[in-house]
This record gives sequence, C-alpha cells and structure tokens, in this order.
Amino acid sequence: MTGLAIEPGLDTSVWRVAGSPLVAATAPGPLSGASVAVKDLYAVAGFARGAGMPAYRREQTAASRHADAVTRLLGAGAQIRGIAQTDEFAYGLTGGNAGFGMPVNPAAPDRIPGGSTSGPAVAVARGAADIGLGTDTAGSIRVPASYQGLWGLRTTYGRADTAGLLPLAQSFDTVGWITRDGATLAAVADCQLESDTSTAAGFVVDPGLCAYADPAIAAAVGTAAESVGAGPIEIPVADSWVSAFRTVQAFEAWTNHGDWVGDHPGALEPAVAQRFAFAATVTAAAAARAREVLGVAARTLRSALGDRVLLLPAAATRPPRRADGQAVWERTRARTLRLTCLASIAGLPALTLPLRSGTGAPFGLCLLGAPGTDRALIHLALSSVAGPAGGSTHSEDRP
Repeated sequence: MTGLAIEPGLDTSVWRVAGSPLVAATAPGPLSGASVAVKDLYAVAGFARGAGMPAYRREQTAASRHADAVTRLLGAGAQIRGIAQTDEFAYGLTGGNAGFGMPVNPAAPDRIPGGSTSGPAVAVARGAADIGLGTDTAGSIRVPASYQGLWGLRTTYGRADTAGLLPLAQSFDTVGWITRDGATLAAVADCQLESDTSTAAGFVVDPGLCAYADPAIAAAVGTAAESVGAGPIEIPVADSWVSAFRTVQAFEAWTNHGDWVGDHPGALEPAVAQRFAFAATVTAAAAARAREVLGVAARTLRSALGDRVLLLPAAATRPPRRADGQAVWERTRARTLRLTCLASIAGLPALTLPLRSGTGAPFGLCLLGAPGTDRALIHLALSSVAGPAGGSTHSEDRP
C-alpha cells in the first residue's frame, strides 16, 4: 500500500481514508504544498475504489496505478490528503450516503452539502484540503460548490482524461475539481488541461433560464450579468431535453452497475435506489430515442451560444435544510437539473463561483462556455466576474 501514516479517528462522513499525506507528490511543481481530497471513484494505487459503499469496495481489488487525473496532480507537486466520500456511484446531488451519513456543510451547517462530490467539497470548505478532485455528470461539481460557497470547474467533455475513473454514465462523465479560490482552480487547470482550443468572447444571459431558480438567485445573477455587460439571449430549451438526459444517464448507469445493484438489495441510500429502480426499466430502444433528442439539443445549445459565455444560476436554490427531508431534496434536485443538464447535454465546460449571499446560505454563479474554453472561463471569472460575484463564503473550521 502506498499510503503513509493513515490517520485514525477521521470524520467518516467526509473521509474514507486519509494520511499525512496518504500519497506523497511525485515531483515538485506549481502545486507543491497543496493537498488533495480525491473522490472515491478515482483509482489511487494501493487502494480499491469504493464508490461510496463498503460492500462494493470489499469486492474490488486494489488499483495498481493512479487514475490519470491523480497522476497529473502528483506530478505537479500536490500530495493526496485522502480519499473522500461520494453519493453512492455518484448518482445523486444531495451528498447523502447510506453507509457513512451526510457530511456537515461548513458554510451552512443546518443545510445539505450537495453532491455527489460531497466529501472532497466539504474537506476543501473546512480547510482540510486545498483541492477537491471530483466528477461532474449532471452537476456533481457545480452543486456542492454552489451550496458551500466554493469555486468549481466541470471540464469540457472528453478534454480531461478519465482513465482510472469509475463511470456512472460515460456519455456525460467529466473530470472536475473544487477549490476555495479561483487562483488555485486555475493552477489545477494548468496541470490537468492542455491549452484552450477555442476562445471566449462576451457574456450573455437568458432571463428565462434564470427564472428556473428562486427569485433572489435569479436577481443576483441578473445583477452580475449587468455588471459585466452581458447581452440578452433566448435559448430554446425544450422540456423533453431533461427527460432524454435522465433516460440516457439511467440506461448507462444500469449498464455499468445494474448487476451489482441487483445482487446487493438494501445497499443504497433510498433515493439512489429509486434512481436505479427506474434505470432498470429503461430499454435500449428508449435510450436510442433519447440520444436522438440529445443530439438535437446539443447542436441547438452550441449554435445558440457560439463563442459567448452564458451566465446562469449554478443551482436553482440555496442548499435545502437538512431537516427538510428527502421529498424536498428531490424536488430541489429536479429544479436544479433543468439548469445543470445543459452543460452535460452539450459537453460544455461550466465554472461555478460564489455569489455574495449576505447573511443567508451560499449560492453560486455558473459560467457556461463553448467546448475547449475551460481556462478562458476561469480567467474571465477572475478578471471580470469575481468582483461583482464576490469571494468564497467557506468556513475555515477544520475537522
């Protein structure tokens, strides 16, 4: 095992395992001194991937090599602080987990942290790690970043190598990461991504899309858009797009994990179990029809956006309260999915940064760009948007 000085007594809702460090950097570099919380979907040499479930992890063999994204971080000077928790199979946006519980949101302790990159995000928000290496299929970087007042990047689909990443739905799975500030986010992009393949020119905002969010969030996005001179745009989003996205995501999730789920009844958190129950009913013919809808949707979105940057809410609401319960969380997830699925459908990079939230719980602004403009989005945010959008609202509390 490659781990060093594995720590006992960790908050297991956040960490699966951690060390001081768990894995040392392989070379000095621009990230020297930075620590990483790795989502429990990535291969870390010497450890089995657990996907948020002890039963699953026990049946896997230890990885013989790191995932590509992990290797790049280590080679840039970062060290792995530990492997952090996720919603089971990353099939959720709340941050809940049947085996380990839901970690506390440091920015709003009475509210959910968001998922599925829940453990890495909370570790970063607490100051226990500098970088949270996660994934984004339907918003799993953007939602926890929004809920915890953090920065996060979902990369252009296919741009960052997913070798060594356990898939949920490979038509949408992307590498992503979460940090407390934009400069660190940019430094990670420099080691994970080659130079941008496209340029970004100007901001646009669609008030109709913003209206999917709560009025206060829509208004805040509108204010940020006005401050950067964003022009109006109307993107013809069809209701069928969300349904088609859910259908293809479910079909691939069942193809990847259905056998294991069927052999392990009761292993999943109830909401995730319900999603897999739906996934089991999706036929190949239904998935093929849905893919046709998504092809039209992707072309429509890319054509409407061009080389411009769309500003929209990162999530439809502030984080729901923990006491609200599953029914409220599911309704919130459905509203947020109408916003987050756009980047997923069209394979677009999406940057989340915190908006000033006053005395309330955090919420985030999302910058949606053309494929291959990942680095440009970060630099635009730092140079043009971070002023009106404000800084991180994270807590400095450590575990």
